[in-house]
Amino acid sequence: MQPTTILLLIAGYFITLMLVSYFTGKGGSNEDFFKASKQSPWYLVAFGMIGASLSGVTFISVPGWVEASQFSYFQVVLGYTVGYAVISLVLLPLYYRLNLTSIYTYLEERLGTASYKTGASFFLLSRVVGASFRLYLVANVLQLLVFDSMGVPFWVTVTITILLIWLYTFKSGIKTIVWTDTLQTLFMLTALGVAIYFVSADLGLNAGSIFNFIAESDRSQMFFFDDWKSQDFFFKQFISGAFIAIVMTGLDQDMMQKNLTCRSLKDAQKNMFWFTLVLTVVNFVFLALGVLLSVYAQKNGIDASKDDLFPFIATKSGLGSGIAICFILGLIAAAYSSADSALTSLTTSFSIDILGIEKKYDKAKQIAIRKKIHIAASVILVLVIIGFKYLIADESVIARLFVFAGYTYGPLLGLYAFGLFTKWNVKDKWVPLAAVASPILGYIISDLSMQYLNFEFGFFILILNGLLTFFGLVAIRTQKH
Repeated sequence: MQPTTILLLIAGYFITLMLVSYFTGKGGSNEDFFKASKQSPWYLVAFGMIGASLSGVTFISVPGWVEASQFSYFQVVLGYTVGYAVISLVLLPLYYRLNLTSIYTYLEERLGTASYKTGASFFLLSRVVGASFRLYLVANVLQLLVFDSMGVPFWVTVTITILLIWLYTFKSGIKTIVWTDTLQTLFMLTALGVAIYFVSADLGLNAGSIFNFIAESDRSQMFFFDDWKSQDFFFKQFISGAFIAIVMTGLDQDMMQKNLTCRSLKDAQKNMFWFTLVLTVVNFVFLALGVLLSVYAQKNGIDASKDDLFPFIATKSGLGSGIAICFILGLIAAAYSSADSALTSLTTSFSIDILGIEKKYDKAKQIAIRKKIHIAASVILVLVIIGFKYLIADESVIARLFVFAGYTYGPLLGLYAFGLFTKWNVKDKWVPLAAVASPILGYIISDLSMQYLNFEFGFFILILNGLLTFFGLVAIRTQKH
């Protein structure tokens, strides 16, 4: 596919997003930007959240991961379903009862100001790095497909991408994103379906034989019970998946901000139910695509693996322009869906949690400050993504993302668990120390266990860090709440 064709696709896609932004962003108030005035239809939120949850990480990394890890990731996905049930039955009722704009406000009411600022700060760190990981992956592929041949530096690619996202989100934030995420999910799922069609057709498979072909493949082993020390061990993956869902969705302002735009708690819970069901199926289909891509690459002598596998086969293997166009559209959708809501949630959390603009300023001043923070968040994402260009090695990005999330979301897990399941107060001023100490101790324990016990924590590091934070808070507890 020619670079000019890809540029035209990007331009057309961006124009579409701008039109959506124009029709949804006529208000521009903070109520629209932060909560969409609580008028979002639940089915739109549910469909849009699928794309936001998948992002470029699932779109590219999960199919490429099958070659080395088979279907082990689906053990994590099954754990997600338990985590999403906890979100629906425990966290959403709490957030709606307190009528929260930022979910971290709960920590201030329950534990104190230092706890509140600590939780928000860990979210900001987690979201900056997580969103940057995701966007780095997609920007790197676009760089290889288009901009290298045009002599455009990577930093320019990233800057322009973030600038375009800023343009369609700066006015109405989450109100616009609820609609643009729906469009982006549609493009990503279309790309998935088209890729399966073209690759399976080339392998001589039809709709009736694909399932048997995948089931009989030695790459489709799903459950691993043999080695409890391995990071692929079923119970490690399943339990980790449940907690990853709780923290990366239920304790994440980015994802919960979408849920909190629904008209009622009942609508938000319906959203979570259908989102869970569809996301589970979609993740399985992405893994199935990974099997087909691996077999296709082996059959045709293609030397591509991990995060390079899907992009190479879609655009350079000669399967036709149809799969290439759909892949590029899906890739662009992945780029925008991962970064637009991140910009909005970072702006929301920093405005409300760190600066406290709702308590300090009138509405006009709040809007002015929010717009400046939105620009600053855009600049930070650009700088971090460019930094990743020189730090990321050859490991699949999804594995790095979840391991890092274990260190940054672990303290949030501990804070909320302590707040929800105990009746103690804490010595609030010591909470930041407990929260910072837990990832450090977690890393040391993980490293020592690997050295002396040959035990891999893998994604399980999230639970370890959550427990360390929880027990740290128990150590600084005071009288009953």
